Amino acid sequence: MSEKKIMLGNEAIARGAYEAGVKVSAAYPGTPSTEISENIVKYDEIYAEWSPNEKVAMEVAIGASISGVRAMASMKHVGVNVASDPLYTISYSGVNGGLVLVAADDPGLYSSQNEQDTRCVARAAQVPVIEPSDSQEAKDFMKYAFDLSEKYDTPVILRTTTRLSHSQGPVTLEDRVEPVDAPYERNIQKYVMMPGMAKQRHIYVEQRMKQMAEDGAEMPINRVEMGDTKIGFIASGIAYQYVKEACPDASVLKLGLVHPLPRKMIEEFAAKVDKLYIFEELEPVFEEQIKSWGIECVGKEIFTLQGEYSANMLRKAVLGEEVEVAQPAQVPARPPILCPGCPHRSVYSVLNKLKIHAAGDIGCYTLGAVAPLNVVDTTVCMGASISTLHGMEKAKGKNYVKNWVAVIGDSTFLHTGVNSLMNMAYNQATGTVMILDNSTTGMTGHQDHAATGKTLKGEVVPAINIYDLCKTIGVKHVTVVNAFDIETLEKVIKEETQREELSVIITQSPCVLLKGNVFPNKCRVIPEKCKKCGACLRPGCPALTKTADGVTVIDETMCNGCGLCMQLCKFGAIEKVEA
Repeated sequence: MSEKKIMLGNEAIARGAYEAGVKVSAAYPGTPSTEISENIVKYDEIYAEWSPNEKVAMEVAIGASISGVRAMASMKHVGVNVASDPLYTISYSGVNGGLVLVAADDPGLYSSQNEQDTRCVARAAQVPVIEPSDSQEAKDFMKYAFDLSEKYDTPVILRTTTRLSHSQGPVTLEDRVEPVDAPYERNIQKYVMMPGMAKQRHIYVEQRMKQMAEDGAEMPINRVEMGDTKIGFIASGIAYQYVKEACPDASVLKLGLVHPLPRKMIEEFAAKVDKLYIFEELEPVFEEQIKSWGIECVGKEIFTLQGEYSANMLRKAVLGEEVEVAQPAQVPARPPILCPGCPHRSVYSVLNKLKIHAAGDIGCYTLGAVAPLNVVDTTVCMGASISTLHGMEKAKGKNYVKNWVAVIGDSTFLHTGVNSLMNMAYNQATGTVMILDNSTTGMTGHQDHAATGKTLKGEVVPAINIYDLCKTIGVKHVTVVNAFDIETLEKVIKEETQREELSVIITQSPCVLLKGNVFPNKCRVIPEKCKKCGACLRPGCPALTKTADGVTVIDETMCNGCGLCMQLCKFGAIEKVEA
């Protein structure tokens, strides 16, 4: 087969997994990694799943590898933190079938709470990292990663970034080659990481990384492109493309293996150029090591530690060119906002009215932090809302948290929130946890999870009942409320936040963007009844605006008839009509 196709980087990674003969893929959705699994699931030869969290996904892949097949886990960079416990240990154990972790970093913070560099985690865990620079390499490097994994008895991280994950490029397709499953043999010295075994495996890990560094010069994913020797660059990933665009005649050492670094190859290249630049996004991982070897080079002195790089940045910093940057169109600012009809807006409108603070979590509902809702006070990481509330109560007492709730989504609750709720129940906490159940993993594009009743492959399965789960954990007071029944919701919040015991409120209403949702009604303003009080505008629904004289207007192309504005109007000036 020699068909060519334009592919997203993530789509090409999935194709590479298919061609490499992967049999098991596990992941938790997170931008910019989500499309990897959404494309892998199209290949029937691969078992693919959404796991409850990244740690579980990593462990599923590890189990498949130990059994003797090629396996992978995919996640965004902060998910690597969740998966780091098994990752650090499997680095010692090694593999049986090839094992690859695809980690998608997010320079520029397009959809993340930090700009963490996975290469730093890999150095600490002593796991090799390879990094492609275009869609073709994304596919080819994925296949090569499995070869490296099996050759050196190690998990391998394939690192990508938002720009590569979501850029398109031509890819040559090849046939799937499915290796024979490696036979499983019981070997507790290798797979049972008790201290005595781990000490011996640590020695192996050090030898393995040293050998890979020595072999790096012969690896096809590392290459020297000699040009003008006055300037030389060491680069990898998408940064390599910027070097080739801005300085096409310069000499370049393009690294595909970014950890461990091929020292001899780098020393030989550095000796051939007059001035050496290290052009790498985020942390100075290359630069610090190369400078420690006594090689003169220029890096973060002229390039930023923050955000994405560009060809223009390089032109300005290295060539001294005054780059004319196109001015953005003068349009009104459009801050992120909850969709019209979002059930989170209804919940937050009640919390705002009651002047209740919320410890927040990762998801669409994080937007409750900004005006006009102004409810969410903290956001740390997946599942942290519940633990944060618990810490507040233990620090300041029961009365303090009567003015607080924890808010968390259904998918995030199953990800790590359930552990935190167990902790509250076990340690006899007081406080109210609100699980905003919109029947999907909304922020990353509506993926299913264990409580939706569907798998990644679309199979219908028994759904986790969140109400029953909370009761089983030991929460005595669990209430389910329609997210748009604001009268009942207000009553329940008032009651539960004043309890001297732990309570959970589950607000239920599906995300308005879920496929199959039908909205039979629209809301319409009756102008002659409008008192111009603005009550309907306070939740900030983008479907609502007002005229110059203060009368509310509803854009019928945006409205889906959720009825929140109608409930807020005390003068009957808003009615529902058939769509």
